[in-house]
Amino acid sequence: MRAEPLGHHVGLWTEADYFALGETPDRIELLDGSLIVRPAPSKRHQLVSWELVHSLRRAVRAQDLLVFEAVNVRLGVDRIAIPDVVVADTDDVGTIVEPSEVLLVCEIVSPGNAAADRLVKMQLYAIARIPWYLLVEQDGDGHSLRLYRLDGEHYVEDQVAKAGETLSIVEPLGWQLDRATLR
Repeated sequence: MRAEPLGHHVGLWTEADYFALGETPDRIELLDGSLIVRPAPSKRHQLVSWELVHSLRRAVRAQDLLVFEAVNVRLGVDRIAIPDVVVADTDDVGTIVEPSEVLLVCEIVSPGNAAADRLVKMQLYAIARIPWYLLVEQDGDGHSLRLYRLDGEHYVEDQVAKAGETLSIVEPLGWQLDRATLR
């Protein structure tokens, strides 16, 4: 990563400043003028993410939906998040996904970002009116899946899948995931 622009910027960051950084090995998100910098995810995190992407792509292929891993999602003015997985109804494969195109966002909780995923990002995704939010949490040697649906201005828990259980979304994705498939 080029630390120089990060260390010498004066004032609040704008979306233009953010995109001027270019691609970096770190995940850098823009939240109301501040940059949130996180290192690359752990190997386990990446394995879970890849499995989710693979499973979702198989499920939504016939619906002409796209599945992205670690893509820029514009949540508002000077507010760019990078969810772990995004399902979008878009033909645009450019730099950014608009919230109106997003059907589902998924965050995989890691020890260093648990509060952000459970509280901050959940609220930001709700404000952006993203209909579904999937939270994948480490649960011992496996993972639990918590699916939230947007109800008005907030998410409500729709389903939880723990050991031996399958998560299913009928609308709008027609997708099922056996929790045991996640490493």
